[in-house]
Amino acid sequence: MSEEPLPYPAPSDASCDGQHCVTCSDEAVRVTVLRLLADDMADVETELGTERISVALVPAAVGDTVLVHAGEAIATVEE
Repeated sequence: MSEEPLPYPAPSDASCDGQHCVTCSDEAVRVTVLRLLADDMADVETELGTERISVALVPAAVGDTVLVHAGEAIATVEE
């Protein structure tokens, strides 16, 4: 995993590589979905405990691993 940020603006062929947000080059965090809630929200297990995030952008299910950036699930991880 590279510590180098993506150039701005991101190249047209930039895509989520599963490690960085293509918008700001910040890293996404892998979490596990514990509970799905109303309004496209979910409780997830993180290294620091349980947190609430939005899953509006991904088809998440309980037990799935998702990448989260800024409180928003941005991708599901195929294990």
